[in-house]
Formats: sequence, C-alpha cells, structure tokens
Amino acid sequence: MTGKPLSMLNAPKATDKSFADGKILQSVTEGVGVITFNNPEKRNAMSLDMWEGLGHALMELRDDPDVRVVILVGGGDKAFVSGADISQFEKTRHNAEASEEYSRRSAAQRALLADYPKPTIACIRGFCLGGGMQVAMLADIRIAAENSQFGIPAARLGIAYGYDGLKHLVSLVGPSWARLLMYTGMRIGSAEAVRIGLVDRVVPDAELWSATDEIARTISANAPLAIQAAKITIAQVLKDPDKRDMDAIKQIGIACMDSEDFREGRRAFMEKRKPQFRGR
Repeated sequence: MTGKPLSMLNAPKATDKSFADGKILQSVTEGVGVITFNNPEKRNAMSLDMWEGLGHALMELRDDPDVRVVILVGGGDKAFVSGADISQFEKTRHNAEASEEYSRRSAAQRALLADYPKPTIACIRGFCLGGGMQVAMLADIRIAAENSQFGIPAARLGIAYGYDGLKHLVSLVGPSWARLLMYTGMRIGSAEAVRIGLVDRVVPDAELWSATDEIARTISANAPLAIQAAKITIAQVLKDPDKRDMDAIKQIGIACMDSEDFREGRRAFMEKRKPQFRGR
C-alpha cells in the first residue's frame, strides 16, 4: 500500500481490504464501514483506478449486512480528495472523446454513491476540490475540519464540470453561490462552507475523526429500516413531482411498521432500556 492514513483516523479495524494498488482502503468496525482515499503523495487526487476501486469498496460495504453506515475519509493530513489526478489528463482527458470515456468509466461509481442505500458521511480535512467536492456532495452528511478548503477549479483548467455535480452544488448552496464558485474557481474555507450550506458541521481539526465517528455510531445504533425510510423519502422529495416514486415511500413505511425493530423499539421504550435493532 502507498502512504498511510493519519494516525488519528485509524479507528480499530475488524477487517481490512485495499483496492487500486492500496490507494483505496476499506475497513469495518462495529457496523461502521470506512473507505479511505489513500493517495497522500498527490493529496488523494483521484485516478481512474481509484474511481473503480471506490466502486468495489462501496459495493462490498453495501452488500455486508453488518455495515449500517459508511464514512469516506482522506488519508494523510492534507486533503480529503484534491480532485482528479491532472497528471493523467494528457492520457485520459486530452480531448472531448477521451474525456467522454473518462466520464463513462467514473460515472458508474458516482451513480453508485448517489443512490447508495446506506447512510454515508464525508469526513473532510484539508483540500476538497473538484472531483473531491463531487464525492463529498454525494454523501448524505459532510463533517469538516476547521482547516478545510473547498473549490471547483474547472474554469482554471478549461474543463466543464458535469451536470450531476452542478445539480448537487446548486441544491446545497443555491444558484448564486454556485455561479460565484464556478465562474471564479475560488476556494473557500470551512466557516464559509458551513455558512452557505456546503457542509453540515465544522469541528476543530483534532476532533474531526471523533466527531464523525460519534455521528456514525449514533446512526448505526438506530433502526436501519427507519433510516432507510428517511433516506428514500428525502431523495424523493428532492425530485420533480412527476418523477417521485410515492409507492417506494409507501412500501418502506409499511416495512417499518410491520418490522421486528418497531416492536423492539416499543418494548425497549416501555422497559426503559436501549433497543437492539436488527434491521428487519
């Protein structure tokens, strides 16, 4: 494996796997899956191999019944993801045709994260730029360290940022801030990012992992079907009315009310104890 994640990010691991020659790391601890972008020498810039490795890691955690929430984090102390690996551009994105192929090969991974059935949290330290912003915006929740910097330098590179990325940006910060960020290629700090809605919470650098892990474990301890219901419903709310799948909302609601977890939640409340949810 290349590089090493920052020591404070090394939560106890029950299992470890790696993809993309060690540039994507995967671990699971007590219901929390962690995917680490582990290319610190390039500030975790994403290559095509890393995009595909991310997809493999996401699918394994998706299909692991013991995993209830997934954290995405950057290795080292400099970056979450600093964008695409520009050193590959001459080979992979040197013209429109090559760029289309690049987008096609990475689109499946972005779609997988966008429609991920389990809660996802982006744990952001340092640079979160370009494609890194896209990864972060696809997560359900974004927790940032005070030293974080955000930006999309597409205008400075002469490339077009994709529709999906801009759709998420506009939904989070609104069209005016999206224009300012895109037209200028400027970077903003964490205080500005949380003020405009780009991230959800900012914490001191030294508390980033503990704050993120606490949220993940709180989610993991709650009823998985109820969380799934919230995720499905929120996703449908964000769609145009004529594209909403109201039947999906109805079915997950029925599944919750008929679940063993709902019965366990009622019993635990009456017995004044912590519920033990099974996700069924």
